[in-house]
Amino acid sequence: MTSTGTVPPESSVLPPLRRNRDFRRLWLGAGAALLGNRAAVTAYPLLYLWAGGSPAEAGMVGFASLLPQLLVLLPAGALVDRLDRRRVLITCSLTGLTAMTTLVAALLTGRLWLSHVMAVAFVQGAAGILHRLAERAAVRHVVPADQLRTALSQSEARGHGAGLLGQPMGAALFSAARWLPFCAAALGHLIALSTVFGLRADLQDKARPQPHSLRREIREGLVWVWRQRFMRAAIALVGGSNLAFQLITLAMVLIVKENGHSAAMVGVLGVLGGLGGLTGALAAPWINRRLPVQGILIGALALWSALMAAVAVADHPVQLGALMAGMSGTGALLNVAAGSYQVLVTPDAMQGRATSVFTLIGSGLNSLGALLGGFLLHALGSTTAVLVAAAAMALLALTALASPVVRRGGADRTNGAEQRISIR
Repeated sequence: MTSTGTVPPESSVLPPLRRNRDFRRLWLGAGAALLGNRAAVTAYPLLYLWAGGSPAEAGMVGFASLLPQLLVLLPAGALVDRLDRRRVLITCSLTGLTAMTTLVAALLTGRLWLSHVMAVAFVQGAAGILHRLAERAAVRHVVPADQLRTALSQSEARGHGAGLLGQPMGAALFSAARWLPFCAAALGHLIALSTVFGLRADLQDKARPQPHSLRREIREGLVWVWRQRFMRAAIALVGGSNLAFQLITLAMVLIVKENGHSAAMVGVLGVLGGLGGLTGALAAPWINRRLPVQGILIGALALWSALMAAVAVADHPVQLGALMAGMSGTGALLNVAAGSYQVLVTPDAMQGRATSVFTLIGSGLNSLGALLGGFLLHALGSTTAVLVAAAAMALLALTALASPVVRRGGADRTNGAEQRISIR
């Protein structure tokens, strides 16, 4: 399969991605913005919990930062497919830079209002969603198709690395000065802005369909995803696994507390989980070349079930962290495999909308899973609730194994004809 857009023809020996100037700049700019955003998101609740505010105010800011995942994702996907992606990246960086600058100025002058912080959190979240969708859609235009898996694995590793560093960085900067985490976020947007201006490649196909109404384009994205039988089955299975993961995450924190460990030990779970995700993302290209995407999906569900069952008998933060690392590493591997498959089979004009549909389903299920997980843990206790989650994950694995659509893998419709896609 060959790449589309402005990607140069592939040769038998491809130069490493570190020599790909456009990919390097795109990766670095998005990574700087993501790291800064993670630091800012960590600092939002600290503004109120450690500065005379109330938990309710901290919760309102957290709500504002997450609200774009429900309100912005679908229209953002349509806009990424409709507009010039280079301009989208520039606009998002400028928007984030401006929002963070106003917050830094408010903190330095002592004029901080809750409504202002909530507005900044919402704008930053919305700009971040648009930026990530545009960058994801642009990757296939700056790397050859044979290096797409490696490129996406490096992007996945970048996300885990930003999550691993962003939280302690945000807390440390806040301890030094309340405005510093938001200054770091502004600097991240500035770096992202400078890298986009240096990109040489076109970031989308030159021939693009005429734009219609935004509602119609969103509907087209939903319909296109629904017609892809394997992708539809895969997203349903992964969405179900998200429900179980929210319970497991809450359960691990509860187990740490029940066994008399301090709250600081919860950080061990995050660090080991982040390291596991980073390792899984870096190993993904090697594994993806040897296993088809459907095999990785079925194997991930089965392995998650076994690791979740082990959580029921673990009682030390290091043991729980090791299990979290295994689950995060497997998730990173599946993200790269599924992401590579989706980018390859999705038409360029549908990239933003397809990604936004998948992300919306995952994000929506995360909030529902957290709510359901809390109720189950309260009603059943940690051990029983964890075993219920493990059994549910095992059922998903058996469902995937029994499904002809999943076992066949990528037999999706492209341009009206059945086309076999196997990522090896």
